[in-house]
Parts: sequence; structure tokens; C-alpha cells
Amino acid sequence: MLEIDLIEKCKQNNRKAQMKLYNMYCDAMYCIAMRYVKNADDAKDVMQESFIKAFKKLDQFKAEVTFGSWLKRIVINKSIDFLKSKRQHFVSLNESFVQLVDDENWEMESPLDIADVKFAINKLPDKYRYVVMLYLIEGYDHEEISQILEITNTTSRTHLLRGKQKLQSLLKERAYGTGY
Repeated sequence: MLEIDLIEKCKQNNRKAQMKLYNMYCDAMYCIAMRYVKNADDAKDVMQESFIKAFKKLDQFKAEVTFGSWLKRIVINKSIDFLKSKRQHFVSLNESFVQLVDDENWEMESPLDIADVKFAINKLPDKYRYVVMLYLIEGYDHEEISQILEITNTTSRTHLLRGKQKLQSLLKERAYGTGY
């Protein structure tokens, strides 16, 4: 059965179709939630809430993007909402004091192990980690990040720049045996 047919059946509240669509995406969406909430039970809750929201809002899915991309955005938003409800408050910077530079160069002097990079990303302060993850891992641009995190575009760029600097510093410390 084609995914679009499956989605149409889900819109008609067909429980078997909903379960099939859920089974197609649950593992991937769980992994995405885990990247943010860092707890298996919380990630399962976020994933479940995301599917519930997706099924309720399925009539808003217009197939302009793949269903997986649409659902991924819901999972990321739910993950961030969960984290905000726990503890995180994002503070916007006064944009008149901010001077931005290019955030495209992510090169490091020494070769890196992916485990070291993941570990270093998890060591970043939350406000930087979320922007770095949304930008590098999820592939969102600053406009999308600013909407997801409810921060200004400039704040998104600043957090990415500072997150990149902190990440590079952590990775250099790790490479030279002085960090973590």
C-alpha cells in the first residue's frame, strides 16, 4: 500500500492504517526524541504525544514534504516543548549588541571520532545544544530554528556561533587529552 493511500485511510480514522503508519515511523521518531530529551521513558512519551497530535492534525498534512519530515518536525517541537516545561527558558539577546560571523565553517584541525562529536554536543549548554542539533543534525535553517525555539533569527545565529565555538573548544580539549 502506498504511503499516501495509508495516510488517506488514517484521515478516515482507520485504526489498522494508523497502526501501520505508526509502525513505519515509530523507531525513527523515538531516536529523534531521544536526541533531545535523553531519557527513554520521556522519549517514548514525546513520541506517543507526537503521533497523537499528528493523527489529530492529519488533515493539515498537504504532502508538500514527506510524511516523515512533517512528523519529524512535530517530534522535535514536542521534544523542545517537553524540555521547556521541565526547566529551559530561552533568553533573547539584545540584537543591537550582536555581531555575527560566518557559521558555515565547521572544520577541525584533527580527525574526529563521531562518538567524540556526539559526546561534545551533549556537553553544550542547552540553548546552544538545541540550535546546533537543529542546524547540523536536523538540517533546519535559522528561520525554522527561530520558529521552533521561539527565539529571534539573530539569537539563533548567535547561539549557533557560540555553540560551534564551545563545541570546537571541547573537541580540541578531547583531541589533546585535556578535556571532558
